[in-house]
Amino acid sequence: MHPALAALKPMTAGVKPITADERKARIQKAQQLMAANKISAIFLEGGSSMFYFTGIRWGLSERPFVCVMPAKGEPAWVSPGFEEERARELVGKTAEVRVWQEDESPYQQIAGILKDRGAASGRVGVEERLRFFIASGVNKEMPAADFVDAEVITAGCRMIKSATELALMQKASDITIEAFRAAFQTFTEGMTQDELRANIATAHRLLGAPGSAGVSFGMYTAFPHGSIEPQKLKEGDVIQVDGGCAVDGYQSDITRTTVFGRASARQTEIWNLEKQAQAAAFAVVKPGTPCEAVDAAARKVITDAGFGPDYKVPGLPHRTGHGIGLDGHEWTNFVRGNKTPLTPGMCFSNEPMIAIYGEFGIRLEDCLHVTENGAQYFSQPSPSIDKPFA
Repeated sequence: MHPALAALKPMTAGVKPITADERKARIQKAQQLMAANKISAIFLEGGSSMFYFTGIRWGLSERPFVCVMPAKGEPAWVSPGFEEERARELVGKTAEVRVWQEDESPYQQIAGILKDRGAASGRVGVEERLRFFIASGVNKEMPAADFVDAEVITAGCRMIKSATELALMQKASDITIEAFRAAFQTFTEGMTQDELRANIATAHRLLGAPGSAGVSFGMYTAFPHGSIEPQKLKEGDVIQVDGGCAVDGYQSDITRTTVFGRASARQTEIWNLEKQAQAAAFAVVKPGTPCEAVDAAARKVITDAGFGPDYKVPGLPHRTGHGIGLDGHEWTNFVRGNKTPLTPGMCFSNEPMIAIYGEFGIRLEDCLHVTENGAQYFSQPSPSIDKPFA
């Protein structure tokens, strides 16, 4: 093991996870949003939203495991019969759990809870990532109900982060920066992408959080999410690393771009332009600013330099940033047409990119959260092309 990796120690001591009381407050907020939007109940399966509201993780399979969250009262659960004991370990002995056997319909049980909660003919919210076959099965059991998108509830709760959530995201970001810092000391001539990826994963593990990264070298750094082509590092290559980790489920997402050896004048010029674009986006973040204005600020720097316009390459081919939290990509986005006003507690990546196919690409990515006074970074931006870490 490289000495830079061997020296790493866990950074997760003192991490404060989300408490049961905070999860109860989340459910109460969801119920307030349901009442305001005339939704009788929502239902969801294993995934980030279930974890957000209940703290329970459950893998997805062809056997539905579902939480029904009513506008009034306590959540109820539907579980495969043979999983009942494990389900009760997770949801608590006093929670309502209805089971279905292998020769029975889970949709009847889900519909039964919804009907008992007064949603037989009202508006029922379907969590947006719930799989179609489950929504369809329940819909057939409740033809009089109006099934609607529950995003107004899930996004309405999850987009605004609490102090505890921000602290978890800060820790995840701190760990990823240290993992990258250590892994960048392992660069060697002829190194493959897989070798660098493995070093980054090892660094995250030694620091106490599962993490990974995408890696590109040379001309393939112009591909925003990498290339399938095998690559070996050589002198003068641009190196782009994009990744993160999770702490109590909360994500980091950071991109660092540098050069192996001495950067050329062209590489330095484009890197500096990218840094200006990232700074321009950061500068306009404040409460009330529409999300699209952040994208416009970064894009103007790049197009004024002769790239683009719009999403054309060479130039900035994607949005400037995405929401982040329990999912690496979640609501909402810094993108043209998104007039959602920024609100304190919202979290985003800030990652304009300059892609020049056949040559190289430069992306700098740091995540931020909106405060009453503007933006605050979780990770400090790179100072220069040859100094990727502040």
